[in-house]
Amino acid sequence: MALTVKQQFFLAILVIAFPFSAISGDPDILTDFVVPLGTNISQLDGNFFTYTGMRALINSNPPTNFTVTKATMAEFPALNGQSVSFAVLEYPAGSVNPPHTHPRATELLFLTYGVLEVGFVDTTNKLFTQKLQAGDMFAFPKGLVHYQFNSAENDFAVAVSAFGSAAAGTVSVPSTVFGTNIDDDILAKSFKTDVPTIQKIKAGFPPKA
Repeated sequence: MALTVKQQFFLAILVIAFPFSAISGDPDILTDFVVPLGTNISQLDGNFFTYTGMRALINSNPPTNFTVTKATMAEFPALNGQSVSFAVLEYPAGSVNPPHTHPRATELLFLTYGVLEVGFVDTTNKLFTQKLQAGDMFAFPKGLVHYQFNSAENDFAVAVSAFGSAAAGTVSVPSTVFGTNIDDDILAKSFKTDVPTIQKIKAGFPPKA
């Protein structure tokens, strides 16, 4: 019997949880787990190790915008010191997860539904690309610029990503370059274009506070 999208989602969690339990990107801790400041360890129970933030995905409708639902140390404090985090990525037809990096961890993406075109660029500027089908996995090496694109015209895609860090971090290339008040002249020289072109691009990326 074919698995539903939701069943595939839970299968993805099981499949990619184990490798990252042994491959860490965070410092080792000297205790079983990290107790939040101001918390009495005797008061901790199973609730501390349970994250319910993904429940809303189970009965959700297909995405209308590219959406990332994270389970990192920020959302799930029990991950502090455990060198693992997750994200569920939902791609409407034709949507893109723009070029970005994760400075503190490799990303292992498992496509549970749909199709994706993915790629990353290494430090020699070589581009590695692949067309993924549901059930495929792809590794984005730590710190390298990478992207995902749902090339389907009429169907969404869903992927689950695991990271070898509880706080992998995300640096978006477009918004970092064009949304952080880097001088227009510097960008124009860097991209070998003119200032009006840079200003047009910047108009789509409001400056970050």
